Amino acid sequence: MFEKLTNKFEEVFSSLKKAPSLDENQVDEGLRSIRQALLEADVSLDVVKSFIERVKPKALGQEILRSTSPGDMVVKIVHDELKNFLGEKNNEVNLSAVPPVSMMLVGLQGSGKTTTTAKLARYLENTKKKKVMMVSLDIYRPAAQEQLRSLGEQNNIFTLPIVDGQQPIEICQRATNAANLNGSDVILFDTAGRTQIDLQMMSEIRQIQNTINPAEIFLVADSLTGQVAASVAKEFKNTLELSGIILTRADGDARGGAAVSMKFVSQVPIKFLGVGEKIENLEVFHPDRIANRILGMGDIVSLVEKAAQDLGEENIKKAEENLKKGQFSLNDYLAQLRQMKRLGGIEGVMSFMPGVSKVKSQMDAAGIDESIIKKNEAIILSMTNKERENPKIIDGSRKKRIANGSGTDPATINKLLKQFKMMSEMMKKMSKGNLKGMTDKGIPPELLNQLK
Repeated sequence: MFEKLTNKFEEVFSSLKKAPSLDENQVDEGLRSIRQALLEADVSLDVVKSFIERVKPKALGQEILRSTSPGDMVVKIVHDELKNFLGEKNNEVNLSAVPPVSMMLVGLQGSGKTTTTAKLARYLENTKKKKVMMVSLDIYRPAAQEQLRSLGEQNNIFTLPIVDGQQPIEICQRATNAANLNGSDVILFDTAGRTQIDLQMMSEIRQIQNTINPAEIFLVADSLTGQVAASVAKEFKNTLELSGIILTRADGDARGGAAVSMKFVSQVPIKFLGVGEKIENLEVFHPDRIANRILGMGDIVSLVEKAAQDLGEENIKKAEENLKKGQFSLNDYLAQLRQMKRLGGIEGVMSFMPGVSKVKSQMDAAGIDESIIKKNEAIILSMTNKERENPKIIDGSRKKRIANGSGTDPATINKLLKQFKMMSEMMKKMSKGNLKGMTDKGIPPELLNQLK
């Protein structure tokens, strides 16, 4: 998400940072480029105008023009305003009501409400340790109730049994009674959508709101719809007491304008991003981290959190102990490769890094792609455990055997071993606290050469 917007911002900031001093013409030119970048990213015109109007007087202030690093000062101003537009802080899910806490998911048909209901249920059960019951109120779309029931069965999430012929309000009343009996902490109501907003639809969801008195009403919106998503948010806000927005298909939106526009237009916080098809692909929305990613500053905190969630506490402790001892084997390298695959491959990990566009261009120029992970995994799996723990014993005959087993050649084995040696040296430096953190300079040339 935000790829095009990030690339454009990085270009603008790179130009501003190179200038030893800035005059008004240079600032104006930079702001024009930022305006164009926002419009191309599908941010609505009114939002773009408001954003530039807030940034411009600060960017043209005397303290900027006289600053020793005016480019950095402009970046900070844009960053702070972007964070304000996205929301100053992360807004937690409201679980303060007396259980069972009711929550509604509303939105247009095809926005992903049903799958998002299951994702939110999984998040609440795993992260908040709540017992969740899912309820489908969509009696109109063929098999909509069956879809939610199936998602519940596949992921071991309790779903209210379907009773043919019941109307949405009757289902709400039955769900509340069932939740009281089975001890559910949270009830998620998946409401019916329409291809467009209409009076009948709005009337029904208002009745549902009055019946269940929800602690949260989430608008589920497809980020790929761009500016349309912002107008949809405004319409729902005028009808319901919206408390949060969940943007779906955020992983497929390279422009990212919906996120910027929806928060500003609706004045409702974005609380989650749907970033994939799997049930665990729901991310908490952190405005400050998203602002960093848009401006090419990276989001290492989110990357570490994703990795920690996937690895588990026991594996993290083991890795920490090995790192302190300066130990790093090919088994550890294999675990890293598999972890990278789970985090979306090389490109997925790089998207969280500072200077992402530079890193990607370096990788493209060097001909590095996702196949390197599969190839290296195959090579390591063709080794014996003794070879993985002590690569120094891998001589010419062993390389031939490993090459045959992995469908590669001895030259490729040599490349992997050189990569591993460099990684091992980096890990030893980290264990002694000698390795500096990532910067916006991209991948070190020596490591890039070994990855080719």
